[in-house]
Amino acid sequence: MPTPVLIVFDLDDTLYLERDFGRSGFAAAGEWLFRQVGVPGLGEVCVDLFEAGVRGRVFDEALVRLGLGPDPALLAQLVAIYRSHDPKIELAPDAVRYLARRDGSVPMALITDGPAATQQAKVRALGLEARLGCIVCTDTLGPGRGKPHPLGFERVEAWAPPGLPLAYVADNPLKDFVTPRARGWWTVQIERPERVHRVEAPNPAHEAHGRIASLDELDDCLERLLEAAGGPVRTFPTDTSGRIAVS
Repeated sequence: MPTPVLIVFDLDDTLYLERDFGRSGFAAAGEWLFRQVGVPGLGEVCVDLFEAGVRGRVFDEALVRLGLGPDPALLAQLVAIYRSHDPKIELAPDAVRYLARRDGSVPMALITDGPAATQQAKVRALGLEARLGCIVCTDTLGPGRGKPHPLGFERVEAWAPPGLPLAYVADNPLKDFVTPRARGWWTVQIERPERVHRVEAPNPAHEAHGRIASLDELDDCLERLLEAAGGPVRTFPTDTSGRIAVS
C-alpha cells in the first residue's frame, strides 16, 4: 500500500484458525487418556462437542459421555495437556500470502491474550518469531493486563519506529479495538467464516474502523481509511527515546 502502516496482529482467528488449535489439543488429550486408562475416543467426542457450540466445559462433558466423569483431578490433567501441548496448526492461506508479500521495510508486531506458554507454543508452531519484530503475550505482563488493558499496546508503541501510523487487526470487538482506537490506532476487524467467536461490538467505541473477511483485503481497506481521513493523521502517543524487546 502507498502509505506505510505498521500492522499489529492479533493471533487466534486472525493469523490462523482457532478451531485448529482446539482440534490439536483435543487430540493430544485423547492420546494421553488412552495411554493412561485405555479409553479411546476422547478427542473425537471433544471435537463433536466443540463443533456443536460447547465452550468452556468440553472436557467435563466429554468425560461424562465416556463414563469417566465428573473427575476434577482427571479434568485438570486434560486441561494442562491441552494448554501445554505442541500444537499442530498452520497459518491461514491468506496470512501466508500477506506475510510473504511484505518486503520488511516496515516491521510488524503481534499482541495476543491467553496463557503465555500456550500462546508462545502457537507462535513457534506458526514460525512467527522470524516474521514479526515484536510479540507481546499479555499474560507475561501480569494479572489483569490482557486486552483491553493498554499495557500491551504501550509496549508495541515503545518498540515501534516513530512517525508511522499503527493498525491493529483482530477479530473480537468485545476487547480488541476499544483501546487502540482510543490511542489513535487504526483498527480492522477480520471476520473469517470459520471463526470461533461471533460477537457484536457493545457500542461504537468498541467497533473497528473497517471490516474484512480475508487478509487479502487488508491493504485496500487501510488505504480507503487513510484516504477518507486525508492521510495518515492517526499516530500513536509514545515516548520514542528508546525501544524495548518484548517476548
